This record gives sequence, structure tokens and C-alpha cells, in this order.
Amino acid sequence: MSDTSESTDDAEAAPDGGDDAASAVDAEEVRHVAELARVRLDDDEVAAFADQFGDILDYFEALDEVPETDREEELVNVMRPDEVEKGLSQEEALSNAEETEDGFFVGPKVS
Repeated sequence: MSDTSESTDDAEAAPDGGDDAASAVDAEEVRHVAELARVRLDDDEVAAFADQFGDILDYFEALDEVPETDREEELVNVMRPDEVEKGLSQEEALSNAEETEDGFFVGPKVS
């Protein structure tokens, strides 16, 4: 029960929303993300990642404070226009393939 009371005290300590992001990421969320990434974490690593995720969220909150600026110039496309050029025939494209089937490349099966 001490965990619940400590997290409640932390939330009350920052009523203005500052430094609240670090406590916004709990161990259960870190374990969920680790499971999605198929990564095993011990308890020390979970605590460290919770702190790091909180720091990352703090950085995003800091970005919200950056003022927007007006652009003076319109953006211009600096890419060259597409030009149609002669490509390889199907036989030429498949000539160095290790394995082909019905005029297509055969790749490894993905499960």
C-alpha cells in the first residue's frame, strides 16, 4: 500500500503539471512496452526505464513551450521532375536471381 500513497503524494506535489510526466509512466506500462518489444527486463531495469520514459515525456512537454514562428518564404520543390527511362526486361531482372517461379523472384518464407 505504500506504493499507492507515495504515487498520490507525488501527484499532489506537482499541481501545476510540472515534473508530473516522470511519475506518469509506471512499471506496469514499462513491462507492457517491453513485452511488445519482446524484451525481458528485471525490476531494476524496469525502474530505470520508467524514469527514462518520464524524462522523454518531460522533453516533449518542453517542446510545447517553444513559440511558433511565421515563415517568410514559401517552400519550393527542389527535386528534379521524374523522367521515364528504359528499364530492365523481366528476363534481365531475373537473370541473377537465385530462385524464380513463374517469372517472379522467390524469397524466403516469413512466418
